[in-house]
Amino acid sequence: MTMTVAFSDAELRRRAEDPAAVLMRDPRHPGLYFRFTEARPRGTWSLVVRKKWKRIGAYPDLTAKAVLAALPDLRMRLGADPASGAAVSPWSTLGELLAWYSERMGRDRNLSKKRKDTSKSAIACHLIPRLGAVPLTDVTHSTLDTQLMWPLQETLSLEFVRLIFGLLVVACRQAHKLGLIPTNPMATIKFSDFSKTKIKAKPGRLRGAQIGSLLGQLRKVIEVDRQSAMLALIMLCHGTRIGETRKAQWSHISIADRTWYLPVGNTKTRVEHSLPLTDQVCALLVQHRGAQQASGYDGDFLFRSHKIRSGKGMSEGQASAVFTGLGKGEWSSHDLRKLARTSWADLGIDFMIGEMLINHAMGHNVQAYIHTTVEERKRAALELWHSHLDLKGFALIHGLEGVGKENSGNGLEATAHMACNPIQESTIGEVSK
Repeated sequence: MTMTVAFSDAELRRRAEDPAAVLMRDPRHPGLYFRFTEARPRGTWSLVVRKKWKRIGAYPDLTAKAVLAALPDLRMRLGADPASGAAVSPWSTLGELLAWYSERMGRDRNLSKKRKDTSKSAIACHLIPRLGAVPLTDVTHSTLDTQLMWPLQETLSLEFVRLIFGLLVVACRQAHKLGLIPTNPMATIKFSDFSKTKIKAKPGRLRGAQIGSLLGQLRKVIEVDRQSAMLALIMLCHGTRIGETRKAQWSHISIADRTWYLPVGNTKTRVEHSLPLTDQVCALLVQHRGAQQASGYDGDFLFRSHKIRSGKGMSEGQASAVFTGLGKGEWSSHDLRKLARTSWADLGIDFMIGEMLINHAMGHNVQAYIHTTVEERKRAALELWHSHLDLKGFALIHGLEGVGKENSGNGLEATAHMACNPIQESTIGEVSK
């Protein structure tokens, strides 16, 4: 049964107490309806146009006052284009939309803490201060250029400016997809509209010629600060990211199977990853575990927090401090990852194998192939890489005798052949069928 009422916020609050009040209309505004949901006092506004019900928005996010004020423009828009959406935004400015998106993003369990913190900081420090007061109807190329893009590029890197711009695009797209704004003000605006400069990848600050001196440095550090040296060595050996390396746990490592498993929660790609462990790395890990136990630590973290009583793993800040001390401003943790990836290419390791080891995002077909035949290829690549590191001084750190003998001569040639031989596209295609 449809009740006839005079729409107002006070009337809706009063009717919320009446279980018989479900669907209501106001004769002063033909076609406008309000329906209470089961989660009273929440409800939904709708407008019937040419016998089709179009959702306007949710109450109390969208008040009766706001709906009645927007109704004339809404009727005009639908009259010109009946197929257009009928959503009426509960916000009038970009600042309100961005505040909503920031809060929503903070509650997204699928995003890493680092990504949440970076995005929320960009919104709070750059987007809202510069665009917060801009009406949603006034978002234009000119407005964005004068109030955001041009001022930002004067003080920030173009890469970070693109990140900030991308947040604005995603926030508006999400709000429109959920029906919270009638149109997406960023739908036709692209980053390339403001800058044609190509953003180049930063070159690595460590070169292959520096591997010997780097390993020499880490050999000295491991005598006084084993944990810091181990963090750098594990990254150099596997090309892993600092975040996924510092989170490593002994329960993720199987010396018997010679495999390091990186769970979904530890990887940037949010995909489970596995890395073969060579004899050299296994020896290094056994030494590290022995040193931990000798110092009284028998916990699960390869890299424990500096706050010994916390029982936690190394924090992001503590890991960054390690490389501040090791690199002294000349190189960073990411440069170790770049050095490993570049060296694999120099050694002739197949490109696809390198991408799998580095854990870059892969397509579905390639992921299927990963779980079938590629593990041996990954192991061969790391054995070739670690044998190369041995020649540069790595052998003096792990101290494993005879590791190079089994990979000498024909053995090393076979390992190199397996690591460097390209993956056949036809094989990948067969897996996907």
